[in-house]
Amino acid sequence: MPPAPHRPAELAGQVFRGSDVVRRGLLTRHQLRGASWLRLRQDVYADARLDRDHRLACRAALLRLPPGTLIAGPSAAHLHGVEHAAGFDDDVHVLVTGSTRVDPQAGLRVHRLGAPRHAPATFPVGGAAGRSTARYPGSPGAGSPEVGSPGAGGPAHTGPAECAWETAVWIEPFRAVGIVDTLLRRGLLGRDELAEVADRRAGWPGSRRAGWVFGLTDPASGSPAESHLRVRLVLGGLPRPVARHPVRLGTGVVLRPGLAWPRFRVAIQYDAGRRALADRPPLGCEPLDGLVGAGWRVVPVTDHRLRRQFPAVQAEVCAALRAGGWRP
Repeated sequence: MPPAPHRPAELAGQVFRGSDVVRRGLLTRHQLRGASWLRLRQDVYADARLDRDHRLACRAALLRLPPGTLIAGPSAAHLHGVEHAAGFDDDVHVLVTGSTRVDPQAGLRVHRLGAPRHAPATFPVGGAAGRSTARYPGSPGAGSPEVGSPGAGGPAHTGPAECAWETAVWIEPFRAVGIVDTLLRRGLLGRDELAEVADRRAGWPGSRRAGWVFGLTDPASGSPAESHLRVRLVLGGLPRPVARHPVRLGTGVVLRPGLAWPRFRVAIQYDAGRRALADRPPLGCEPLDGLVGAGWRVVPVTDHRLRRQFPAVQAEVCAALRAGGWRP
């Protein structure tokens, strides 16, 4: 039988090293195995009442990493409020200097600073002390920014523009574009900031890839799935669509399909909630009917079609564009 729940007030809502609390006499090894605590990593535990999200995973990872380590890339994007950037079970991305030793750990992606010597090293940091200008840990003349302690404002992490650049370089492009789209849509950074960080890091490893990903982004995208669909269509050779293009009907109603090619009067209406029961779902909602009535060709897409039937979706869009006058 597991031990009875026991939760000292000092540990409520906290993430901690098991060896530390045992040494301090707050818990015994036996009590750590109780229902009050969640084991996150070797010797790392948390109050079991905490939300099991990526922020919790980040807090746990930092407890076994050297001071000055920064949460970065998609993990930092999650800390900036982009929930879909990473989940509880996803790897935590961290940034360390090349000389810092980090033992291999499951669920951890370690990235080492490898910028050219001529490249500037300053960047924004978010964390317990708030957002400020600092330097990459270990850069000449740099102090290590304080890592946010659990419950004191969150783990220290790279700023929005920097985590966008890291995300573009480190993960696959469909997912990266969706994350950067959300950062842009929520006003966490602007196009000018993307251009600035791309210019400042020209010549860094991955700089060409980051510029390519940034060029595919669109702050008007309505969801990560729509971002994914847009990028797949463009990489498949189709012209770039406009996200949320306003279409005014004769009644005065303005519709904004997920993706549109206004010149060819073709639109995609993405419906994440509708389950496709046939190869093509019916045109059963008012926005689709309104567009069709206005002379537009509409291709409805569901999650199922995006995941399982993308070649058919692409073929339908291509056929609709051709019928509207597009020539490859």
